[in-house]
Amino acid sequence: MDPSNIREKIGRFRILIIGRANAGKTTILQRVCNTRDNAQIYNSAGEKIDLEVITASRSHELHDIHNEMVFQSNPGFVFHDPRGFEAGSESEFDKVKAFIADHSKETKITKRLHAIWYCIPMDEASRSFTAAENKFFSQCDTGSIPVIVLFTKFDALYDVAYSQLKKEGRSRKEAKELAQKRAEETFANGTQLKFLQNVRWPPRGHVCLPNMNKDDANPGPLIECTAGVLDDEVLERLFVSTQQTNLEICMIHAIER
Repeated sequence: MDPSNIREKIGRFRILIIGRANAGKTTILQRVCNTRDNAQIYNSAGEKIDLEVITASRSHELHDIHNEMVFQSNPGFVFHDPRGFEAGSESEFDKVKAFIADHSKETKITKRLHAIWYCIPMDEASRSFTAAENKFFSQCDTGSIPVIVLFTKFDALYDVAYSQLKKEGRSRKEAKELAQKRAEETFANGTQLKFLQNVRWPPRGHVCLPNMNKDDANPGPLIECTAGVLDDEVLERLFVSTQQTNLEICMIHAIER
């Protein structure tokens, strides 16, 4: 099926993005949509929410998981962000779980949830999993909806590796050159991935995202990982054709098909 026909049939690619506050979620979405502008937010009725007139008493309207976030630079993506989920409260978890269940059973493919991005920042002091994250991966069955874990702010581990290399007697130059490789090797054998391998509902994949706040940040690994875990060929082609940051993956998929 031609990508234009797929977009006409399905519409937009729908992603639920979950994560702690300050996990870099907005920055990642901006990179994927190739913009620095903020998203426009629409309620479940399709009405645009005017951020300038929202009062403190109505701030809950911005945090509704059913709201749709759309970037003008790429309206082919629609995002849902359950803010406050990281607090680990039972009510917020139940809302997320119900949202996933409802959208996985949706008969209309245009209304289905197509992927879940779970952001875990690596700049946290402990870098351990929170109660909310433990609960999600142990209790939340997402069915056919693939979950990809995004280890955001991964460059924070470069600083840790640099310090370790310096303690081992390396020069500043050597430590700087070797820090990235050391961080990646340490992470590959670390507790985070071991935890995800042993949970009840493991993610389909994971990706490490360093320096996403920089102008030349590359969301390519996230695009490739997401495309790679989509079992439905139509959804895969929709996703690949919708993203506009990685032309190489578009060419690869065009050749493969």
